Amino acid sequence: MTIVEMAAILIAVAFAVLVGYLVPVLIQVRKTVAESEQLLAKMNAEMPPLIADLRAMSQNLNDLADQARGGVEHAAVLLHAVGEVGESVQYVHDVVRGSGGTLLTNVASMVAGFKAASQVVRERWREEGGHHNGG
Repeated sequence: MTIVEMAAILIAVAFAVLVGYLVPVLIQVRKTVAESEQLLAKMNAEMPPLIADLRAMSQNLNDLADQARGGVEHAAVLLHAVGEVGESVQYVHDVVRGSGGTLLTNVASMVAGFKAASQVVRERWREEGGHHNGG
């Protein structure tokens, strides 16, 4: 055998070994491609309804956000009104508190005046012995 023949046999054996390794790899690649095609077909069938559901959910979320925004605006108006009522109550409280001492003094003076007047009337009643018709 010559060197050329040995080189040809060596190349043939290497090619056979290479084909032996490549055949299982090519079979696996073919199976993977078939499964990928099935997956893509399934995704093409299921994606449009899923996208429609996502759009509907997004619209519902936007509607809820608008309703919440409106509720917050109404609550802000209510809280502003409550704040104004609180300020009015505070003003009245300050006025009453500031004039409370004067008011209490005036009431006490009036009670003392009524007591003194009723005492004078009773004493005159007793001194004159009965009814007084002004004459």
